[in-house]
Amino acid sequence: MQKIQTQGIHHITLTGADRQTSIDFWEGVLGMPFVFEQPNLDDPNQSHLYFDPGDGRLITIFTNEERKPDPEPAPQSIGCVHHLALDVSQATFRQIAERLEARGIEHSGPKDRGFMDSIYFRDPLGLLIELASYRFKPPEGVQMGEVMLEAHRIRVARGDYNIQEVHLADAIELLTRETRRSLSDNRSPKNPYS
Repeated sequence: MQKIQTQGIHHITLTGADRQTSIDFWEGVLGMPFVFEQPNLDDPNQSHLYFDPGDGRLITIFTNEERKPDPEPAPQSIGCVHHLALDVSQATFRQIAERLEARGIEHSGPKDRGFMDSIYFRDPLGLLIELASYRFKPPEGVQMGEVMLEAHRIRVARGDYNIQEVHLADAIELLTRETRRSLSDNRSPKNPYS
C-alpha cells in the first residue's frame, strides 16, 4: 500500500485557558507573535488564537473565558502529549533560566542532551514545554534530520551510548564530503581542456 507522505508539521493546536492568559504566555513569555484570531469553527464557546513560533508554521490555542490557569502537570499517560519542544538559538538558550526566574517560572535548569541543550518548564495549564538548542549547524543544503541520521549511524557503529558532539562533527564532515565536490577527489568531472 502507498504511504501518505507528510512534508512537515502544518500546525499544532493546544487547549489553552482564557484568551489573555494564552496571549501572555505564548507571546509574552515565548515571544511568538499573535498573528490572528477567529472563532473555533467546531465550538462557538471557544476562540482560536494563532501564534507564529518562528519557522513560518503556526501554533494555535483554543481558549475559553471560563478556563483558568491550572499549574498541575498535564497528563503524560499513553495517548497524551508528553511535551512540546521549541527551537531556540544557543545565544537565547544561555539566557532562558535567568529570564524564567525573573518571571517566577520554575524550570529544570539546563540539560545536556549530547547533540543539543534543553530546559523544561510548564505552561499555564501544566503542559511540559522544552526549549531546545542544537549544538550544530548542518552544512548548506543538508537538513537537521540527515545530520542526526548519520550521527546515529556513527554512534551505533562505535558502540557509543548516545549521540555526542564528536558524532555530529564526523557526520557533518561525511555529509559535506558527499555533497560538495573537490578538485582532489575522484568525483570531480574530467578536465575537458586536457
